Amino acid sequence: MKCIIIDDEPLAREAVESLIKDHSTRSEIVGKFNNAEAAAAFMASNTVDLAFLDIQMPGITGIEFAKQIPRSTMVIFTTAYSEYALDSYEVDAIDYLTKPIDEERFKKAIQKAESYYDLLSKKEETESKLEVNKQEYFLVKSDRKFFRVKFDDVLFVEGLKDYVIIHLESQKVITRMSMKGVVDILPPSKFMRVNKSYIVNTDQIESFDNNDIYIKSDVIPIGNMYRDDFMNNYVAKFQ
Repeated sequence: MKCIIIDDEPLAREAVESLIKDHSTRSEIVGKFNNAEAAAAFMASNTVDLAFLDIQMPGITGIEFAKQIPRSTMVIFTTAYSEYALDSYEVDAIDYLTKPIDEERFKKAIQKAESYYDLLSKKEETESKLEVNKQEYFLVKSDRKFFRVKFDDVLFVEGLKDYVIIHLESQKVITRMSMKGVVDILPPSKFMRVNKSYIVNTDQIESFDNNDIYIKSDVIPIGNMYRDDFMNNYVAKFQ
């Protein structure tokens, strides 16, 4: 997995480089840059699977840069500013790490990126098709197999580039389709879209606050555009 680090602070670049070397045997650092323009020039002629990207930089910000790079490149934001977390999910970021970066959080983020890299690497051989039984389950054709997925078993659905990942308790199923396409086939009485990249099974919600939803070990951010709808409609189910 080919990685680049983009940060205008030399010590921050060194810290991320050290964390990558300590916690991933599969990641190769192919470039380090102090601004987005230099990184863009490199990416114009080189493949990059994962970018560790600061947000507050001179010139183009990390958020703006993430909107411009190829959809095949995953992004993990590394920043001192926690207030940009929700914005990061609007550009399909893999994770959002706040400086100083905690080693365990970094380890979790890089493992997630490696897992998604493996899933996306299969995309050329993955033929996807969705068939729906609106009463109980839907069929997903992925990686040359059909998966019979009960609506009740879905924890949440995550958008990743041109694919969706259906998170079940025991596995993840990836298939090529849009988030809108998933919304159209999931029963609205059970599922809610809570930000651009996530749809949750409301029956699987264990707890929530004004910013996040907690399902098993996953924390799913609530987008600003979706907060009122979630609060009003989800809470209304219990009144």
